[in-house]
Amino acid sequence: MGMTLTEKIIARASGRDSVTPGENVWVNVDVLMTHDVCGPGTIGVFKREFGADAKVWDKEKIVIVPDHYIFTADERANRNVDILRDFAQEQEIKYFYDITDRADFKANPDYKGVCHVALAQEGHTRPGEVLFGTDSHTCNAGAFGQFATGIGNTDAAFILGTGKLLIKVPATMRFILDGEMPDYLLAKDLILQIIGDITVSGANYRTLEFCGETIRRMTMEERMTLCNMAIEAGGKNATIAPDEITFEYVRGRTNKSFEPVYTDADASFYSEHRYDVSQLEPVVAKPHSPDNRDLAKNCRDVKIDRVYIGSCTGGKTTDFLNAARVLKGKQVKVPTYIVPATQKVYEDLLKVKHEGQTISEILSSAGCIEPAAPSCAACLGGPKDTFGRMNTAEICVSTTNRNFPGRMGEKTAQIYLASPYTAAASALTGYVTSPREFL
Repeated sequence: MGMTLTEKIIARASGRDSVTPGENVWVNVDVLMTHDVCGPGTIGVFKREFGADAKVWDKEKIVIVPDHYIFTADERANRNVDILRDFAQEQEIKYFYDITDRADFKANPDYKGVCHVALAQEGHTRPGEVLFGTDSHTCNAGAFGQFATGIGNTDAAFILGTGKLLIKVPATMRFILDGEMPDYLLAKDLILQIIGDITVSGANYRTLEFCGETIRRMTMEERMTLCNMAIEAGGKNATIAPDEITFEYVRGRTNKSFEPVYTDADASFYSEHRYDVSQLEPVVAKPHSPDNRDLAKNCRDVKIDRVYIGSCTGGKTTDFLNAARVLKGKQVKVPTYIVPATQKVYEDLLKVKHEGQTISEILSSAGCIEPAAPSCAACLGGPKDTFGRMNTAEICVSTTNRNFPGRMGEKTAQIYLASPYTAAASALTGYVTSPREFL
């Protein structure tokens, strides 16, 4: 019996010829990522278990990215970054992407931004490898044909000391997406459609493998959006088979070698799900769950207070380009927050053009709030001075990944998850709006 892409990566990383779902195996780790929320806890466990003077297993395989609670006056949040900085210096960590304050971030070449997008842009997401991160959206990197998943501080501390982790092999659910994407649909619509179909527990501890002609035509950033939200379905990880689009992206960002693997024709799947994307409509996830799906057009009577375009899910260059496509030549009716995922995305806003204007010029002319310093910002709520943080009883259309009570600030706020197209269309009307009204 053949193996799936995920099973092949795990087999190779565990030094075995084959693995089957449900088996527990020790895997050798290629990359460990941590950030300012979980990094201090991980470091604390590492020093407690391995000793105060212990050295990490490989200082070139650890990536530390402060990104969650960074541009804030909150003393505890800033202390977390200090702990990372001290540890990176002590251990001579090669890939520590340090920060400065909000005003100076553009002058700091070390600062990157949101960890999942930064990992891709800096060449750490390579086909066939194993990536663990202390963040649930680490599954984002599955878009590159990598086994990438989120772990807790204790597991991360064990990897820091040994470079290994014991994991259970997940079963694979295959999602076959065929058909031509309508002009008004984006990857965010597809993943919200899928989560709505299978629910937030529909893929618990399983792999979501995406394939089909629709996927093959997608850009890397759209593939990342799809894989990013596998965790919202309870998934262990997500995968997309690497191809020339993948290789071009990766080789443009790293000279490290990699060895891709592919699902066998006779591989066994937990389940198969087929979609003709040409028949799908723009959707939203209504409060307070990513699987509370409805058609965007059915929510046209929902008056909103703001729109938020950003995060690892919806703050990439193509996300803003798509928003600009809807907003060009028009005016927003509600405060519209712009939060680039990384410094590179921020720079792209000033360079990348749509119909003769830069993205930044289009967003500014439309009345959007000036782009924030790249970070997770309000996606995870954060301290009271976090940019874009939700206030009491506000209703927001957001390109982020979660809409649980309190996720973006106050517990009484309501979040409608949507694509950049739908977010931009909603900004123009002041109501939850299908982009089909403008595209």
